[in-house]
Amino acid sequence: MNRTLYLIACAAPPARRLEIPIRAAQKAGWDVCTILTPSAYRWASEDAVGEVEALQQLTGHPVRHQYKLPSQPDVLPSPDAMLVAPLTSNTLNKWAAGTSDTLALGLITEGIGLQIPTVALPHWNDAQGLHPAVPRSVETLRAAGVTILLGEGGFVPHKPRHGDLDAYPWQAAIDALPATA
Repeated sequence: MNRTLYLIACAAPPARRLEIPIRAAQKAGWDVCTILTPSAYRWASEDAVGEVEALQQLTGHPVRHQYKLPSQPDVLPSPDAMLVAPLTSNTLNKWAAGTSDTLALGLITEGIGLQIPTVALPHWNDAQGLHPAVPRSVETLRAAGVTILLGEGGFVPHKPRHGDLDAYPWQAAIDALPATA
């Protein structure tokens, strides 16, 4: 594997199944590094005993969730592409506004300026999707070059509390990654 993919996951139910996109990306030739938002990390470390360790074992890399100190070395290789999945409406709106208050947001915000190919696979309900900030943020990020898989062929928002984890389109996100980097 010579291409590095940063899988950046937010705290939404599909984040409980990150082994699915990791294995699919590895099969497609990617060296996967996992970065979690602070809330997603809390889910993985407190609610699912051993999940962080399992992700580290699966990828061969530490799972990152916070900024390192300036004196600390980078422990991950530089990304050739990024996959933000699941992407919550909270992270979407902060990303579109240029907020970098977490490692995950810092990486994807900077990724736009560095022109790192980035695919985002949302996960929110249709009530959240009706907030006026959501379509504006999607438009802003698409105009900046981010591939957002929302709607037919990607993620279709569901009714509140009626999401189907088995229907989350992980493979569509893997297929949308660049063929070569």
